[in-house]
Amino acid sequence: MAGRIANGWNLAKQSCAVLASDKRLLIFPMISSVACLIVLASFLLPIAFAIDWQAVKNSQGSQVTAKVTPVYYAMLFAMYLVNYFVIIFFNSALVACVHERFRGGTPTVAFGFSAALNRLPQIFMWALVSATVGIILQMIAERSKLVGAIIARLLGAAWTIATYFAVPVLVIEKAGPLQVFQRSVALLKKTWGESIVGNVGIGLFAFLAFLVASVPLIAGLALAASSKSALPAVAGIAITVVLWFAVGLIASTLKVILTTAIYQYAANGAPPDGFDGEVLQSAFRPKKQK
Repeated sequence: MAGRIANGWNLAKQSCAVLASDKRLLIFPMISSVACLIVLASFLLPIAFAIDWQAVKNSQGSQVTAKVTPVYYAMLFAMYLVNYFVIIFFNSALVACVHERFRGGTPTVAFGFSAALNRLPQIFMWALVSATVGIILQMIAERSKLVGAIIARLLGAAWTIATYFAVPVLVIEKAGPLQVFQRSVALLKKTWGESIVGNVGIGLFAFLAFLVASVPLIAGLALAASSKSALPAVAGIAITVVLWFAVGLIASTLKVILTTAIYQYAANGAPPDGFDGEVLQSAFRPKKQK
């Protein structure tokens, strides 16, 4: 266990070194996050109106219940589709830049956007597949609150593992949806087996960074309690929210960098510059021999 934590931490440091050498990579997840918030906000009212709100009278008075309709699922699917398209598009641009850097190039932001635009058909089709899987999992979760939620989580985790290499395959190999899925699964089986060990290093980095980012919040609340003024609390909350957002951007960028590095190692058998092959291999748990 200690060895896996150490290897995961080394992977995080190597990914950080790549990001430190080109901080412009943060632009893609930053724009993606803002765009996803806009998508979410634009669909809130249509989805709310698509729900059949009914007032039911009982012994305790009137109670409002929500009944989902086909229109609700149609709007939810549309939101999933647009949201996945945004995420995959900007991740594709990021992967293209990271891959080019691994090849010794010096990609620009325009290079990333150009690569993503050149793969719009593949991006849209994969977003369509992802949205379909997402809406199916949502329907399973809503079918039976407890059991359905558990099944949906398990299926969702399996889908995440199976499609671990989806975006790198889509960008670098220009594959269609079926080929993306098959190639992603094949790469997993080819090198390390079928079970991904969680990226302990990046997870640990994010956890520690979130703790540090929470210091202004804690200090602001403490000052507000002692001074009986809300200003320190408001300032502390604002600073912490900004820091949390920054940590989230960095962590998501590091994850894409690491995924691209593992893809290159799995596809070509050679680690990219700046990454240790033995440490990369530790990102997955080897398949147990029967």
